[in-house]
Amino acid sequence: MIELLEGRVMKTFIAVMEEKSFSRAADRLGYVQSTVTTHIQSLEQACKQKLFHRLPRGVKPTPAGEKMMKYAYQFVHLGSSIEEAMNELEQPKGTVYLRMQESFFLTRFSSFMPYFVNKYPEVKLRIEAGFYQDILDHVLEHAIDFGMVPRDPQRHDIVFYPLVEEKLIFIASRALMREVETEGLQRLSQEVLISFGTDCLYHTQANQALQEAGIAVKEALELPSLDMIKQSVKCGSGFALIPEIAVQAELVSGEFDVLPIRSDIRSTHGMIVHKSRELSYPARLLLSEWTEHSNVQSLYF
Repeated sequence: MIELLEGRVMKTFIAVMEEKSFSRAADRLGYVQSTVTTHIQSLEQACKQKLFHRLPRGVKPTPAGEKMMKYAYQFVHLGSSIEEAMNELEQPKGTVYLRMQESFFLTRFSSFMPYFVNKYPEVKLRIEAGFYQDILDHVLEHAIDFGMVPRDPQRHDIVFYPLVEEKLIFIASRALMREVETEGLQRLSQEVLISFGTDCLYHTQANQALQEAGIAVKEALELPSLDMIKQSVKCGSGFALIPEIAVQAELVSGEFDVLPIRSDIRSTHGMIVHKSRELSYPARLLLSEWTEHSNVQSLYF
């Protein structure tokens, strides 16, 4: 089977999986749609399995397609690694793939990125947003070089580099805080917990802290971004558990108050990498620079 496989076919397969459409994959790769179709057909012939269900609007992977995805990423990564190794050994040039929570990017990584990009202009950073489990899954599948996660996965096949300890706080609008001061914490049982969703570790930590405090919230509002959560809290739509660093300005200005629900909720953010992954030189540079940057940050937060 290996004799029938080509790197460009694997790249086409990954594009179709990620775009869930032959036409969008063709646009992304700069191909005509018939080329994408030919590539997928040749891959299906090579592995003797149907890889996609063709739907009226797009495609859906078959079980064989789902299984192929892991190896396609590894195949393409190996090709990229060989190319980088053969082109210029130990040169700061290439692409580093990362995945992290949006809140971590906004509060931590965004301040580091300009420094790194300016210092290594030929190193490209491809950053995607995600939550704990899918970040871990991408690392396990070799789809990315690094993941930034809010806790140590404690797995034998994952290396965890602790970077910074985040303090998490429950925030509320000034108006809701006044009602809590008058009626007690049980007032929150009438409010909505706002979070990134059940896939986010912060959501789990919030529910645990609320249960310990004997507070049963009636429902949860799931929002995709930090700004949307903050705006919803400001508008009185509920309360949320988020990193303290993300709302320092609002706490100083009085837009938010800190609810008195546990003051010791913390999350140790760190970088994870697959134990067997051979890091490219640009990836090793990022690891070194980011670790040093995080150590400096920890002196101020």
